[in-house]
Amino acid sequence: MNPMTSLRRHVCGLILGGLGGFGLLLVTDLIQIQVRPGGERMADAAELTVPEGTPVTSFNFETEDLGKWRVFDGQWAVEEMPDAPSGKRVLIQRADRNVFNVIITPAGAFYRAAIDISVKFKPLSGSEDASGGIVFRFAEGKYYVVRAHARENNVRLYYYDGNKPHMLVTANVQPLALRRWHTIRIVAVGDQIQGWLDDQLLINYEDMRSLVRTDPRLEEGEVGLWTKADSVTAFDDLTIRGFRSALSK
Repeated sequence: MNPMTSLRRHVCGLILGGLGGFGLLLVTDLIQIQVRPGGERMADAAELTVPEGTPVTSFNFETEDLGKWRVFDGQWAVEEMPDAPSGKRVLIQRADRNVFNVIITPAGAFYRAAIDISVKFKPLSGSEDASGGIVFRFAEGKYYVVRAHARENNVRLYYYDGNKPHMLVTANVQPLALRRWHTIRIVAVGDQIQGWLDDQLLINYEDMRSLVRTDPRLEEGEVGLWTKADSVTAFDDLTIRGFRSALSK
């Protein structure tokens, strides 16, 4: 662990110990860093990696049906698309009236220690929202999501507590084109979470609240896909590199 990380943890411990719940709110504000493409923080950030030989689970929707997938709102279906990144079929979410649309893969739960997830997505339409995202550490209705938004031209990391989302960090991007394929990726190693869009590192976040026992983060969980509001979005080539947990057995 680098000296700055150690110092941040020490300071956070003092704050939390002396101020209790108020300290938690203060730390939350301190760690919601606005990151910018090309900024010093991104230039200095070391890329997170998972161990060599980590198992790979992938879905390209050419042969899969959705019988074993679990839907938490949304109208999800496998359809043919002429410009599918691989093969002829993609997964599309077409509901346009839900707050959030989530579908969970049948791969089971993965350990929190290290996971690398990527997916290609194409925002097709949406006047209020045009986004796509990756859900990870999903358990009992709670999860993290990294999503890219073509209307707002940003990438954000949220934690959903089962009732509402909490934005943890945001990064602005160059105009994100509608009706074109993009790649979103997350790498999460313990408390560290990085988010990528089209091979550009945009989010580098340390989840200090995982140190607070009164607000525990998820130790392991499932993986899925996400859209919001009236966003109609296509997905393809979902790849997960991670070790499945005991919950998957």
